[in-house]
Amino acid sequence: MNVSHRFLVISAIFVTSLITANIIAVKVISIGSLILPAAIVIFPLSYIFGDILTEVYGYRWARRVIWLGFLCNLIFVIFAWVGQLLPPAPFWEGQEAYESILGFTPRLLVASFGGYLVGEFVNSFVLAKMKILTKGRWLWSRTIGSTIVGQGLDTAVFITLAFVGTPSFALIMILHHWLAKTAIEAIATPFTYTTVNYLKRKEKVDTYDYETNFNPFRITD
Repeated sequence: MNVSHRFLVISAIFVTSLITANIIAVKVISIGSLILPAAIVIFPLSYIFGDILTEVYGYRWARRVIWLGFLCNLIFVIFAWVGQLLPPAPFWEGQEAYESILGFTPRLLVASFGGYLVGEFVNSFVLAKMKILTKGRWLWSRTIGSTIVGQGLDTAVFITLAFVGTPSFALIMILHHWLAKTAIEAIATPFTYTTVNYLKRKEKVDTYDYETNFNPFRITD
């Protein structure tokens, strides 16, 4: 497949959503009785656009973009850390705020990267397999079904690695995060349908992963 400007736009939105979510996740919000990170408003976009990539272009290209997202996020984290280490100007009073927002702890980084890789790859795998099983019908069942599994694993891995053994850890946290992310995916179904149909029509491609090697570490084929 020749890379088109549409593919690049979808990939860019996917990566931007991921990095933005990691920045704003430090803020905790309250929606009724639910306590959630502010990233809840944007992180599901990475799954929505991950679904679009897999549905239209196939698992091979989605796999490349998932690793691209990982690399871009890693670059951001490294240089945010470097910025934290650089000596502040004597008149600058924002060092404490900088460290509060961008001072990622090693434990949170491992949790974030681990949850992301597990969740995104499982999401893409499940959607690709369901597309074959459903013979391309019932797109809603694939997007929501893959999100239920992918977001569930992502949330479980992240919250367990980040908070187990601390007073903040509770299984209800996993349930609240999982339900909220899945609900956003379901609400966005009309947008997903519109985008997928537009891309298939313009790109003249509708990939089925019949002979795909689903090894997540194989990115050259």
